[in-house]
Amino acid sequence: MTDALSDEQLDETAIIARDLIRFDTTNYGEGKSNGETDAAEYVEARLRGMGLEPQLFDSDPGRTSVVARVPGRNADKPALVVHGHLDVVPADPRNWSVDPFGGVIKDGLLWGRGAVDMKNMDAMILTAVGDLLAAGEQPERDLVVAFFADEEDGGRRGSHFLVDNHPELFAGATEAISEVGGYSIDLDGQRAYLMQTGEKSLVWIKLIARGRASHGSRLVRDNAITRLAEAVVAIGRREWPIQLTDTTTQLLAEVSRILDIDPEQVGPDEVVLRTGTAAGFILATLRTTTNPTLLDAGYKHNVIPDTAEALIDIRTLPGEEDAVLAQVQEIVGDDIEIRIMHRDVGLEAAFGGPLIDAIVSTIGEHDPGAPVLPYLLSGGTDNKALSKLGITGYGFAPLQLPKELDFPGMFHGVDERVPLDALVFGRSVLRDLLRSY
Repeated sequence: MTDALSDEQLDETAIIARDLIRFDTTNYGEGKSNGETDAAEYVEARLRGMGLEPQLFDSDPGRTSVVARVPGRNADKPALVVHGHLDVVPADPRNWSVDPFGGVIKDGLLWGRGAVDMKNMDAMILTAVGDLLAAGEQPERDLVVAFFADEEDGGRRGSHFLVDNHPELFAGATEAISEVGGYSIDLDGQRAYLMQTGEKSLVWIKLIARGRASHGSRLVRDNAITRLAEAVVAIGRREWPIQLTDTTTQLLAEVSRILDIDPEQVGPDEVVLRTGTAAGFILATLRTTTNPTLLDAGYKHNVIPDTAEALIDIRTLPGEEDAVLAQVQEIVGDDIEIRIMHRDVGLEAAFGGPLIDAIVSTIGEHDPGAPVLPYLLSGGTDNKALSKLGITGYGFAPLQLPKELDFPGMFHGVDERVPLDALVFGRSVLRDLLRSY
């Protein structure tokens, strides 16, 4: 049942996130998108209302990003990039219980595409910065506040475009915070927060099988679709071995300590499974993944086509891209062409230093006794683009969540939603972090 809450009863963060959800910024990939311009202009107006001077940048018509600099108290400290993205993945309304672009408030949650990925963080950034400026305060250091286009297609028309063409926007910045970190998980009754200190590499490939076009009634053993199907099954069924990085090693040790289990006895997968819904993200960080995501072949029922294609989403551990591509070629066979559609780096930073210390301290002030644990993200963020400028990126979009909510399942899932009180929590934590760090 929809909650009958007026804007006066809603926190400003929920209002902004709701408004942003109502802009259908669907990104279909390969340059096809509804565009981010309307949402970007909404954000620009919000920033301008705070007394800032935001700039709009179009990589292509309708593909708009917004950037503003917030002066800090200490100009000698390196700037911090605080960023989000304005685009979302497609949502089929036939599968949803609410309008995915309706910004519905129901059962104490905000529902809609982008509620967690990542218009919630966009709203938290705006309200956290707005709180400081409205109180006559400044952040501790300069902030570069950015809202990018096209993150869901690798950032080529968003963060990568700005980094390549307008690097001056990020002058003086050495660190960044963004999405898919800072959220709470439940470890057998102990609430903890996952801090994203790295992310896997991204390699999007197309498999192309070629054969001989012919009539559908003939005996044809050189069938492109059959050969492609065999390759897709082989790569999709591939069980990649566990490979632990410094981040996943540290995470497993901390989880084992909290749960009082011996990781040598139960093994990495079992340790992760005991994190509950958090395993939805963490399991994939222990190994390479190769997931088929799209098939394209044929044009008529009684015609055997001469080509068949499939898209494969490959996520490797940082630095393993070339080795994995070579193994993929071996798996599918030399007669299948592999075409790289997009490739981006993996990242991994140490769980330590002043920013990490400030985050741990701020979480401790808002949730005393809750540990903060490092983790490697199975997906990717716009921090990949910023890394080209030497900026170290982390995932910190703070949310205190009920343990029964399958938060990883919300990303690109059906009935995406976020608790209203989690948005209030995130606004407060982010505001205090930006004030002190």
